Amino acid sequence: VFVYCVAPDRLLGWTRALRADEAAFLLPEVAALPELGRLTGRGSTAALEAVLAMRAELIVDVGSTAATYVSLADQVQRQTGVPYALLDGAFDRTESTIRRLGQVLGVTARAERLARGTRAILDAASELRAGLRDGERPRVLFARGPTGLATAADGGLNAEVLAQVGATNVARVGAPNLALISLEQVTRWQPDWILASDAAFFAQVHRHPVWSKLPAVRARRVLLIPRVPFGWFDAPPALNRLIGIEWLSAVLHPQRTRYRLDERLSDTFEWLYHRRPSIGQMRALLAATR
Repeated sequence: VFVYCVAPDRLLGWTRALRADEAAFLLPEVAALPELGRLTGRGSTAALEAVLAMRAELIVDVGSTAATYVSLADQVQRQTGVPYALLDGAFDRTESTIRRLGQVLGVTARAERLARGTRAILDAASELRAGLRDGERPRVLFARGPTGLATAADGGLNAEVLAQVGATNVARVGAPNLALISLEQVTRWQPDWILASDAAFFAQVHRHPVWSKLPAVRARRVLLIPRVPFGWFDAPPALNRLIGIEWLSAVLHPQRTRYRLDERLSDTFEWLYHRRPSIGQMRALLAATR
């Protein structure tokens, strides 16, 4: 996703083939690139032979820079002879990551525009947070997966958007990032809002014998996180999450945001993804969140 946003003509393929609803928001010729599979994480599916066959000159990996990923990057680079750039995906490193990638790919002007636009979105979020009074920080649960019983801890990549929009992450878990939780914990936390990552969970949450009794569910304060063309909240940890900041800022703080959401997101989609969606397309995405 970072490579697509910075220099789409340099991309050789995707970790998985894009669906039609995702491709509709991207440059057609790039969206049609082949599926190459994953080199990292669980369920790695890419064969190193395929990387070599594509004559790749660079492998770009943006996300965690923990020792495990450094070791894997070193291993793949040794086995393939292809330089492997492992870059930090955290919000506070985004601008430097964009500029470094722009230098490597020889598109510094485009990278600088992206970096400055990123800074503008992060500064707006910072101004929003600074203006919140006591009691104006909504308590939010990120309900991940088909049961809603996985979540993200504070400080990890998967929950960074919550901090950016001035929300309090109700999940108190010891894991460094993702963790499993129980319905008892959810009931005890009593979130003001619930963010669902899975459409099946979202579709049945109002009928579930436990979830349906939560005040957030009764008040219809459950949102389905959009994933088109890429996740708006946590995955992948790339520039796509900037859209999540603008979306949640407007949803959680409607009195403090001064933009029309469908128009703002259309602008941001065009800036990031090189293709402007219609207002109708954007409204359809937003309507599906509720």
